[in-house]
Amino acid sequence: MDARLLSGITVLAAVVESGSFTRAAELLGLSASGVSRAVSRLEQRMGVRLLDRTTRSLRLTAEGARLNERAAPHLAGIEEAANSAARSASAAKGTLRASLNMFFARHILSPRLPEFEQRYPELSLTLVASPDAGDLVAQGIDIAVRFGPQPPSAMSSRLLLETRVLTVAAPSYIKLRGRPGSPEALTAHDCIQYIDPQRGKPFEWEFRRGGETLPVTTTGRLTLADVDTMIAACVAGAGIAQVLALSVQPLIENGTLIELFPDWRGETFPLFAIRPSRRLPPAKVEAFLNFCTEISRVAQPQLS
Repeated sequence: MDARLLSGITVLAAVVESGSFTRAAELLGLSASGVSRAVSRLEQRMGVRLLDRTTRSLRLTAEGARLNERAAPHLAGIEEAANSAARSASAAKGTLRASLNMFFARHILSPRLPEFEQRYPELSLTLVASPDAGDLVAQGIDIAVRFGPQPPSAMSSRLLLETRVLTVAAPSYIKLRGRPGSPEALTAHDCIQYIDPQRGKPFEWEFRRGGETLPVTTTGRLTLADVDTMIAACVAGAGIAQVLALSVQPLIENGTLIELFPDWRGETFPLFAIRPSRRLPPAKVEAFLNFCTEISRVAQPQLS
């Protein structure tokens, strides 16, 4: 069965339902002659007469009645399926599966989830805590939120925010080891290393100021893969860490952590929302994407 056959059967059903070529044409947005030709093509394709036509009336033949009787339920099912798909494109409903960076999930999204549920009562969320890598299609993920520059791909990305990269230490560490006077002095200090989930290796440390970029080779006895653990270790005085302003701004404001090089503030780190396809997303994906954009903008002023 091809599209032409399905189209012909659809036209025949409209003729039967409306009772005339003219009214069927109005329903289908065609001319009456176009409807007549479509039915004639269907008859030729099937090799059987489906309608008896007179100047005053139309009547199904026995073969036409049998075809219409058997095809009509399927056409109704197709119409319902199409309407359901259209509703899903215009209303956020169903289940959305999202792969989220753990820090974003805990500290930015979670406090706002009641608001999201109230705004979209027909939408259910399945939030998956997964590393910032992996095949979204293979994992059945509708949308992901990840930190870091994203490699070129067929996926669609939207920048949610950019946060500054800070170098921080606890007062207890500075009291014990002294405060480094410049980024280059970090080579003599314990620096907590954080693993880049996309590469599986620690991030390189660098500092930016205006157009200047200064890479610094650092070492330390701790190499971690969880942001909250790294921050907790830094607060405890285990070493110096490079962190995102988004994650430690309150700790700097209350003195729990100290920003070591406030004159080197040029390095930033992006947060992206990623969809597996560049095609028009369903309403549920668009709703979550817009909500993430909204709450990220609210968080942004705290990063200055």
